[in-house]
Amino acid sequence: MDVKKHSKKIIIAVAAVAVLIILAANAFKVVEAGHTGVVVTLGKVKEGTLPEGLHLKIPFIQNIVEIDNRIVKLEVQTEAFSKDLQTVNTTLAINYRVDTNKSYSIYKNVGPNYESVLIQPAVNEVLKAISAQYTAEESVTNRDLISSGLVLGLNEKLNTDGLFITDVNIINFDFSEAFITAIEEKQVAQQQLLKAETDKQRAITNAQAEAESVRIKAQAEADANKTISESLTDEVIEYQKIQKWDGVLPQVTGSAGSFVNIE
Repeated sequence: MDVKKHSKKIIIAVAAVAVLIILAANAFKVVEAGHTGVVVTLGKVKEGTLPEGLHLKIPFIQNIVEIDNRIVKLEVQTEAFSKDLQTVNTTLAINYRVDTNKSYSIYKNVGPNYESVLIQPAVNEVLKAISAQYTAEESVTNRDLISSGLVLGLNEKLNTDGLFITDVNIINFDFSEAFITAIEEKQVAQQQLLKAETDKQRAITNAQAEAESVRIKAQAEADANKTISESLTDEVIEYQKIQKWDGVLPQVTGSAGSFVNIE
C-alpha cells in the first residue's frame, strides 16, 4: 500500500513539473529582430507594441503576435487601360514596410492580411489612374515616370494606415496580340522609311560630290586656258611660227590671174 502511495506521489510530482514546464514555455515570447509584438489578451488588442527581444506574458490568456517591420517585397499583377484604350496587364514588384508605431492599429483594424486588404486595392486604383495618362506605347518608354508616380500615389493612400512604400519596380508590361503585331509592323515601316531616307541622302551626297568634281575640273581647264591665252604675245606667236617652219619656200607664187613656177 505504501508503494502505491509513493508511486502516486511520483506521478503527481511529474505531472506538476510537466505543467510548470508547459506554463513556463507559454509564459515567454521572443520577438524576432526587425519585428514588433502586438499583445492580444483574450481577443482584445492592447494599444502599443513590444520591441524585439524576450517578453513575459500570461500563459493561455495572452498572445503576442509578431508584425514584420522590415522591408517586404510584394508582387502584384493587375490590369489597367491606357490612354488609347489598350488593355495593359502589368506585373509590379512593390517594396514596403510597416511603421512600428502603427503595428497594433493595423493588426487591430485590418488583421494580418493587410497586403490583400490595403495594399493590393490601392495598387489597382493608383495604377489605373496613372495608366490613363499614357498611351500603351508611351507606357513602355516611361517606366521610370510610372514607377515614381506609383510610389507617390501609394504613399498618399497608405501612410495614414502605417504602410510606407519604398520602391516600385515594373517587372513586365503585357499587351494584346493585336497591339503587339501593330507595334511590330510600325517598327518595320519606320525602319524601311529610315533606310529609304538614308539611301536618298547618300544619292544626293554622291551627286553633289560628282557635280563638284566636274566643276573643279572645268574651272581648272578654264584657268589653264586663260593662263595660256594671256601668255601668247605677238613675239611668242612669231617665234612659234619660225619654230614650225621647215625652211622650204612656197612652190607657187604670182598675182591674181597668173602663176609662175619658180623651180
